[in-house]
Amino acid sequence: MRLPGQCLAEETKMHIAAKPAPAVANARLAVLGGCGGIGRALVAESLQRGLRVSVLDLAASLASHPPPDGVDGIAIDATDPDSLRAGFAQLQSNYGALDGFVNLCGFMIDNQPLAQTSAASWHEAIDGNLSAVFNASMLALPLLAKGDGGSLVNISSGLASHTRPGYGPYAAAKAGVISLTKTLALEHAPKVRVNAVAPAAVDTAFLRGGTGRSDEHGEPHVDIDAYTRMTPLQRMAQPDDITGPILFFLSEEARYVTGQVLWVNGGNYMP
Repeated sequence: MRLPGQCLAEETKMHIAAKPAPAVANARLAVLGGCGGIGRALVAESLQRGLRVSVLDLAASLASHPPPDGVDGIAIDATDPDSLRAGFAQLQSNYGALDGFVNLCGFMIDNQPLAQTSAASWHEAIDGNLSAVFNASMLALPLLAKGDGGSLVNISSGLASHTRPGYGPYAAAKAGVISLTKTLALEHAPKVRVNAVAPAAVDTAFLRGGTGRSDEHGEPHVDIDAYTRMTPLQRMAQPDDITGPILFFLSEEARYVTGQVLWVNGGNYMP
């Protein structure tokens, strides 16, 4: 005798069992900003899982941190729409379609109050951290729509919601990335899933301005010791702490997840 709801439960189990295993081996992944600290860790982990990976980044970043063997490196400037179009044309020529795209592009400008921020600095931050994400997404989405259950992952920041003094342009741009992510998730469902990972500070060259943009070993924008003391998990995030959430959104395990933000901050911010 079936208990109430048993039929539905069994049908649900059968439906889940019929789902394919996580699409990993030979999946086509492109990483914008793949030469940065998080990008390099993500590329390495993706290769271990059998993905086919391409990296799009500044020519200087590709020269400083050449992609591993078997990974295509495509020189682009994410703030230049023509450069982005040329890079994605090469991706299309190489792959024909994409199964995953990760938008890691972005950088910080010098910390200062908004009242002291010039219009040029404001536009630089917005162009590099929001407009570039929009432009890259518009080029990636048609390729993802041709793929096998495409997934786009944007990288936002805890500052998008947990705003702090001195980070105004960057925080505004990253808040825009979250809104953009949610809109794209609605507009491109059900073919493509769009989600965002929002890390807190990660101990990479990004804290010093960004890979390919500054002295990667210079003074960070953040007091790392003070930051560590105020973090419940008592340490600064490392790149490997961020790659797991990104890979989750790319995987079949997240097949019913879209329009979401995953905050990765060691307990510093709990929305």
